[in-house]
Amino acid sequence: MAKLVWSADLNTGIDVIDRQHQRIVDYINELDEARTSKHKREDVGRIIDETVDYTLSHFAFEESMQEEAHYPFLKAHKKVHELFVSKVANLQERFGLGEDVADELHKMLFTWLYNHIKRDDADYVEIVKKNIQQGNFVEKKKGFFGRLFG
Repeated sequence: MAKLVWSADLNTGIDVIDRQHQRIVDYINELDEARTSKHKREDVGRIIDETVDYTLSHFAFEESMQEEAHYPFLKAHKKVHELFVSKVANLQERFGLGEDVADELHKMLFTWLYNHIKRDDADYVEIVKKNIQQGNFVEKKKGFFGRLFG
């Protein structure tokens, strides 16, 4: 599978979310490189852990933005996140039991991220951007989610 390249059509127009998504793309590409490295198993394990941690933080941040903006489909969006987390947790568990899940995980992340941004995330963008423009969100949440802004 080819390297995932960030393109303008993946931008939501919410800078902080776009930077977070770009970081997840970086993790996906690191996983792609690790699949062929001589230290494959340890590299893959580290990248899985980092990707899971970062993605969970991203989801919490994204959901807090949606909640603050009174996004009407927040529960449904959370369910999509929960399903994704469940799938990745299963792969993470299988990896811990010694199974080689790098190819399967890479393919899932590659496909899921693109589809999630284009469909699920696109649905909340307008209401969240309006909330940000009104000064209701980013600055007061920035400290709590500071590592996501880097």
